Amino acid sequence: MGDERNFRSAYYEKVGFRSVEEKKSLEILLKEKPLDCEKLKQFCLRYCVPTCYRNLVWKLLLGIIPVHMDSHNFVIEQRKQEYQELYRALTVMRIIDSNTPKPQVISAMCSLRSGNFAIDSNIVTTRPFDCIVYAFMEYSDDDADIFWMFKNFWESVQKFHPELDKLVEKTFFILEKEDPAYYRIIKKNDLFKNLPVDMWIDCCFAGVLKDMFVEKIWDKFLGGSYLIFVFASVMLLMTLRGRITNCTCLAATHEFVKCLPDETAGIITNKAIELWQNYGSPLTLHDKLKP
Repeated sequence: MGDERNFRSAYYEKVGFRSVEEKKSLEILLKEKPLDCEKLKQFCLRYCVPTCYRNLVWKLLLGIIPVHMDSHNFVIEQRKQEYQELYRALTVMRIIDSNTPKPQVISAMCSLRSGNFAIDSNIVTTRPFDCIVYAFMEYSDDDADIFWMFKNFWESVQKFHPELDKLVEKTFFILEKEDPAYYRIIKKNDLFKNLPVDMWIDCCFAGVLKDMFVEKIWDKFLGGSYLIFVFASVMLLMTLRGRITNCTCLAATHEFVKCLPDETAGIITNKAIELWQNYGSPLTLHDKLKP
């Protein structure tokens, strides 16, 4: 039976239907009682989560719903009620209204919920904050869902944010190993300051690559690897090699990325994950990279 399954898995992968076996494996994990988030993290690190299960898996890994399936409906309803209460409170205080942009609404809600809200202050958001909010808006049309998924995701992002400079350094370290000639050109022409690698990592590639490709990268992040953003940066830099070596300003680099066709963006995502795997699927800056 084992040989038959291995043959079937190899056949599916060869003809492009690897996701068939992955979906079956995930369905087995989702039948466990209670659900095992560590196993789900390992699945995310090893595979891309099938679209039909991504909402459920992400909510579990973000701690939005519990591991006991019987409690899901109750907890989801409680989450919605808290969202509505936060929204109502901010409306009564005249901090937000129906015309307030979604990122500002969510920022105010996060601040109010944490107890750090100042009524007389302006609601200020950063570009990474906005980009990630808009990514979740594409992902779901339920306002409560968007709030809770963003809030818990953003808290995870803030944990690696103090290491942002080191992540940029790691990006160029790996780029030098993968393409020494390209790295020498960047160094010789002092292009480092023109490359928005810190921005790409800071916003977790939201607003950089299209959402359907960012989701695959976020699977790895939610599985426990923030270093996946480094490999995505390396692959994006390598893809833009010809253009970047002739680039003289930051704005031009932004335009290059905006014009990436879907096919190219998909290749970047898949190759970034493959490169990450080739280096041993490292999770954090403290993991030793395999040669």
